[in-house]
Amino acid sequence: RMAIGGIPAERDLGPWLLAAALLLLAADLLLGLRLRGLLGLPASRRAAAIALPLLLLAAPASRAESNDPALATRLAYIVTGDAGLDDTLRAGLVGLSDFVNRRSAAALAEPAAVTPGQDDLSFYPLLYWVVTPDAPAPDAAAIAALNGFMRHGGIILFDTRDEGSGEGFAPGAREALRRVTRNLAIPPLAPVPEDHVLKRAFYLLPDLPGRFAGGQVWVARDQDRANDSVSPVIIGGHDWASAWAVDARGNTPYAVIPGGTRQRTLAYRFGLNLVMYALTGNYKGDQVHVPAILERLGN
Repeated sequence: RMAIGGIPAERDLGPWLLAAALLLLAADLLLGLRLRGLLGLPASRRAAAIALPLLLLAAPASRAESNDPALATRLAYIVTGDAGLDDTLRAGLVGLSDFVNRRSAAALAEPAAVTPGQDDLSFYPLLYWVVTPDAPAPDAAAIAALNGFMRHGGIILFDTRDEGSGEGFAPGAREALRRVTRNLAIPPLAPVPEDHVLKRAFYLLPDLPGRFAGGQVWVARDQDRANDSVSPVIIGGHDWASAWAVDARGNTPYAVIPGGTRQRTLAYRFGLNLVMYALTGNYKGDQVHVPAILERLGN
């Protein structure tokens, strides 16, 4: 994994520890066979007696190694066609995935670049879609794929990147957002309320900043949510990917405005909350019902 902010990357010792445990267990099995006198059997039977437990030990590891990489959990971003912007999006999701892997039990693989209508979206819990001012309206195949993605529980994060000023300002992005979403099944929206799961799925957050702070973040209204009351869309203009981005040296190449390091930390925390929301839905909000359920069970 890459480092963030110059902090050395962690090393995954799990496979080595598992291999050492398997070797010790194999040695224990061989010692047991010797004590039972099974090592004095004819060569063919002795080989079978030794090979069977070793194969049983190796089977779980073989199954784990043979898993299809396509089935790994990963975030995805919609390709914009702008090579520089697409690089930023990838760097942003790489940085966020690494942060999530460090701070939680989630295990995210490398992010994927997708084109709706051409790529299968069902593998991804979350799509990051930066809407540029010149973004074209999606074609019929893309619309069908995106609506199906949302209908089956996927979440799309729309980012217009227009809450800031200067370098990151994107005039015309709001109009483009209306254009690209015209035929999508977008429910009625409302600003993220203070008690929304996005603000407390992992970290307690008063705001949801990215590279830029301020401005509203929009989600589906409570009464208009489907899929276990999870919002299929989240819309803002905070340029979150730039705040999450890390380069090949593990540095953060984009300044966050105006809050500096503290704001970047909050942006990463929002990203982790977002991933937890995409992976687990409203589990955190459902905890408020636990006391009532326990009281009913007690009665």
